[in-house]
Amino acid sequence: MSKLYLVPTPIGNLEDMTFRAIRVLKEVDLILAEDTRTSGKLLKHFEISTHMQSHHMHNEHRMVESVLQKLKAGQAIALISDAGTPAISDPGFLLTRACVKEGIPVDCLPGATAFVPALVNSGLPNDKFVFEGFLPVKKGRQTRFKLLAEETRTMIIYESPHKLVKTLGHFCEYFGEDRQVSVSRELSKLYEETVRGTAREVLTHFENKAPKGEIVVIVEGNHDI
Repeated sequence: MSKLYLVPTPIGNLEDMTFRAIRVLKEVDLILAEDTRTSGKLLKHFEISTHMQSHHMHNEHRMVESVLQKLKAGQAIALISDAGTPAISDPGFLLTRACVKEGIPVDCLPGATAFVPALVNSGLPNDKFVFEGFLPVKKGRQTRFKLLAEETRTMIIYESPHKLVKTLGHFCEYFGEDRQVSVSRELSKLYEETVRGTAREVLTHFENKAPKGEIVVIVEGNHDI
């Protein structure tokens, strides 16, 4: 039966893989993977032998039409990313949108997503929040920070280790040094760590201890508005 499955994979700890995810990946005709080498290790661990094909940000645009044709021909296809839920700051949106437009069923399985545990264990308000993903690197970065300075909801930001200190410095500049921040890294892995405090305190911590691994930053909203 033609259907696109969006299948979350563990963000670090393989025990977080769901029974349903394993079953779906074994039953589909094809698995689209962000990185076949990374996903190959995961599939081997769970004894999944389904054929894999590369589907990443650099080929997603040109892949959509050929994948649609496979789906229209009756194939069931699963999309996975390197870690977490596909299409959340990862490839998947374009294909999902195309399937919805063409009336092809889409089924997103519940599962691992890095920002949820980072938000919950930050201790910051989580009744209302906004997901920003990765901030602009150059063009539009200053404009984005000026807009976010007025944001009253808790903000969720993804950042790479080598840009974290710079971003925390921008928090101090645009949000104020006393704004509460929580940085979670290596979630669900052996060296998981969450550093909480003011923007200045967290910046000082990572200036003295270089950050490593996958990082999620939670920032308190502006309560002075």
